[in-house]
Amino acid sequence: MRLTFLGAAGMVTGSSYLLEIGQKKFLIDCGLFQGSKAIMALNRRDFLYNPAEIDAVFLTHAHIDHSGLLPKLCNSGFKGPIYATKATAELCSIMLPDSAHIQEFDAEIANRKGQRAGRKPVEPLYTVADAYACLNQFSPAAYDTKLTLSEEVTIQFRDAGHILGSSMIEVWGTENGQTAKILFSGDMGQPDQPIIKDPAIIESADYIVLESTYGGRQHEPGDPIELLAKYVNDTAAKGGNLVIPSFAVGRTQTLLYHLYKLFKAGSIPEIPIFVDSPLAIAATNVFLKNSQEYDKEAYDLMYGDQEQPLRLPQLVYTKTAEESKAINSLDKPAIIISASGMADAGRILHHLKHNLWRPESTILFVGYQSQGSLGRRILDGARKVKIMGEEISVRAEIHNMEGFSAHADQSQLTSWLKNFTTKPANIFIVHGEEDRSEPFGKMINEEFGIATYIPKYGDAAQIDGRTWNIEPSAITTVEPAVQQLRDQLEEMEKEYADFRRRLEDLVAANSANLQAVLKRVEKIRTFVKKTLSDLWS
Repeated sequence: MRLTFLGAAGMVTGSSYLLEIGQKKFLIDCGLFQGSKAIMALNRRDFLYNPAEIDAVFLTHAHIDHSGLLPKLCNSGFKGPIYATKATAELCSIMLPDSAHIQEFDAEIANRKGQRAGRKPVEPLYTVADAYACLNQFSPAAYDTKLTLSEEVTIQFRDAGHILGSSMIEVWGTENGQTAKILFSGDMGQPDQPIIKDPAIIESADYIVLESTYGGRQHEPGDPIELLAKYVNDTAAKGGNLVIPSFAVGRTQTLLYHLYKLFKAGSIPEIPIFVDSPLAIAATNVFLKNSQEYDKEAYDLMYGDQEQPLRLPQLVYTKTAEESKAINSLDKPAIIISASGMADAGRILHHLKHNLWRPESTILFVGYQSQGSLGRRILDGARKVKIMGEEISVRAEIHNMEGFSAHADQSQLTSWLKNFTTKPANIFIVHGEEDRSEPFGKMINEEFGIATYIPKYGDAAQIDGRTWNIEPSAITTVEPAVQQLRDQLEEMEKEYADFRRRLEDLVAANSANLQAVLKRVEKIRTFVKKTLSDLWS
């Protein structure tokens, strides 16, 4: 068997793995790359295989960083089945067309700018029609039921406890008379999450492809529900808005569940709660239709109460752009839950633009913020950020609650690994940035005595039973931290061009303020020169 890592290698996005067993070729996930410009540029590359030669895709869950390149794959020649759970297929039926709409919109904006600059037209990565056509290839798979695809290949979906319909996927592959089992963790959830069930207990695998989003750290201590109540009450008392950038699928529904329980307990005031994301609204309807996925507590609450937790009395689902804009005209406190979760696109940008500069408002992050994202820059302490071309001061209170993450942390992943009665031959650590993956791999080596490997984009593992070796990638990619600096330099270059133009205007007008400006310019020039000299000395 040969396993090639084509995404989520050294990063938390673009999950995709090519598994070759005999003459068969399979993909596990086909995700969109999200984040910096260099990372997103990977979406434009040709696939490193012929899509027409792929026999099937196994999809762990519906999140776009796992499913978002499926329309491109199908449009490029893939004609086989896409195996996924029922809930995953239903969520993809709303998420993939939504992603396609974004691709079309971004291409339209780029072409407007490009036309003025004389650049060639840009085609969308895929269209809404491509997304709907792709949905015809989905094939339902039940949890805990083995599917025999050929004499050499059997698969089984197991509950990953991450979002509705999420799965770990077990693959048994036979070559040269030897059978090896590879377990793909997908994104693994925390135990005791609301609504959905805990991750399945698995006791054996020869290899694990294991996510490490929070592999190098623990979630913050304390009760996240109490913290949520505190932020709601403190912000309401100041007369501001609590703005929550939230992933439309999973995180939004979890927040509504907790807000419902806090409101029923009298722990928070009855202030308006807005879910301002058409995708989140559609996803919530999918949640309501899939009660078979609920854990017992959620099922009893959903069907034993006259009010459903996802339909609070003060909850408003805003579908239209006009309804969304009206939120920012309110003169009283509100809770605003909007996508995207990393604040890189969507309606959340408008709410940040209207609230980041307000000291009485609070911005609450409840999910992972990848390097290069607007959310990460705000969390890292940026004093000003650019939103839709406008520079916004950051004066609101900024908080981050990892306790609401849908990803297991290091101790939770470690506890899950303790269920294995037979040690895997190796654990491939994926879906994590370097500062998370490396300490996690070291901890597994020390605590379990299991070999680990952190693959780079394009690395391939040749597997023969329980023996494996790595064929290193020859593909060059840019480190996210380096690319973030590049992106910042690009913004600085644009600002410099604007500054130079205004300075030239002052020189031409022989402005009285010119000398003061030139003195400041000279100070900055001297500072930059000295800084560079110190770095290279």
